Amino acid sequence: MTNPQTEQGAVGADAFAAVCAKGDAARRAQGLLAQSNTEAKNELLLAIADALDARADEIAGANALDMQESFESGMSAGKLDRLKFDVPRVAAAAQGVRHVASLPDPVGEIVRGYHLENGLRLEQVRVPIGVLGMIYEARPNVTVDVASLCVKSGNAVLLRGGHAAERTNAATLNIISDVLAEHEFAPALVASVDEFGRAGATAMMEARGHIDVLIPRGGAGLIQAVVRNSKVPVIETGAGNVHIYVDRSGNLDKAIPILLNAKTQRVGVCNATEKLLVHRDVAERFIPLAARALAEAQVEMHADERAYSLIDKAGIDGANFVQAIDEDWDTEYLALKIGIRIVDSLDEAIEHINRHSTGHTESIIAEDYSAIEEFTSRIDSAVVMVNASTRFTDGGVFGFGAELGISTQKMHARGPMGLREMTTTKWIGYGTGQVRA
Repeated sequence: MTNPQTEQGAVGADAFAAVCAKGDAARRAQGLLAQSNTEAKNELLLAIADALDARADEIAGANALDMQESFESGMSAGKLDRLKFDVPRVAAAAQGVRHVASLPDPVGEIVRGYHLENGLRLEQVRVPIGVLGMIYEARPNVTVDVASLCVKSGNAVLLRGGHAAERTNAATLNIISDVLAEHEFAPALVASVDEFGRAGATAMMEARGHIDVLIPRGGAGLIQAVVRNSKVPVIETGAGNVHIYVDRSGNLDKAIPILLNAKTQRVGVCNATEKLLVHRDVAERFIPLAARALAEAQVEMHADERAYSLIDKAGIDGANFVQAIDEDWDTEYLALKIGIRIVDSLDEAIEHINRHSTGHTESIIAEDYSAIEEFTSRIDSAVVMVNASTRFTDGGVFGFGAELGISTQKMHARGPMGLREMTTTKWIGYGTGQVRA
């Protein structure tokens, strides 16, 4: 009789060996890419964009099968929207690739340079990181975004894209591989470990020395699992327990469309607003307005005691609201739900956000300059918006063409990660025969 544990261990060992081999092949391919000039990298990117447009139907067809299977398995509407990668979205992704091609190449950029007293000239220059690993959930656009950013920044990448998008990712990578081969680059430059399932993800976390850095992108559970278990250095990207705070000085007419956009434009993304904090001085006027607008958008409201009372008193037809519980303040809903709390002061709003936020994005609605300055200086999140939707936290919107993810850590990368965040640096010393005394 076969021992299941032994069998599982054997599968894991096989996956680890295979993933390490893929990492080593990626490093060899990356060595060639790192020596390519900007023109060659841009030509490759434009060819990838053209191929995505020309073969968009292949990707959309595969995605339709993934969508149907996920729908039948009960995936939520917000996550289904995130999974969707139809022809228009493929076209948008291809345009993102073209944008990446148009951006300045960070590789070789001199960060700083100076001469020592002995005449030795030192330069700190940007170089590729090497081999990146990406573990992400049902977000097929990430496959294209990451591939384009890696090519431009001179990196290779191994991808684990999750079961729900497996057909979509395979179709996308097949197209990218064909273009790489046409341009005499090894397909190992952008490769997947999806064939190994969860064992592939585990192997990536253990492949220290074969993968240089690992980036998880998805829900809090996925991200924390990688952070806790990875032997490979991790750049932590954010789950998005995102807040909007309406200050006593806030323009309430301005606040409503910002709130609706931030909450409802796309509910399954990490920059969608999950919590609304309202200063007590404007709560009686604003909360009924906000609740009416949210009810019309079919958003379920989880309100603290004071906010609940105001919503109840307003008698809004069709309003779906419940009493908030402690867990609500730490929950990323990724659904048509929002937590609502009344605060007594700007201080209380800041303290609440810093205690419960995942460090992603927060926004203040205010006209008082001193309140804005205090909020932006004291909020400890990667991005702070002023009188604007949290949905703007996005690499494409920030001008990066695409993004690797939104980093919520405090290492070299924080906020949307574009080309510069995918490089490290090295020092070069130019001498004329100097020796150290």
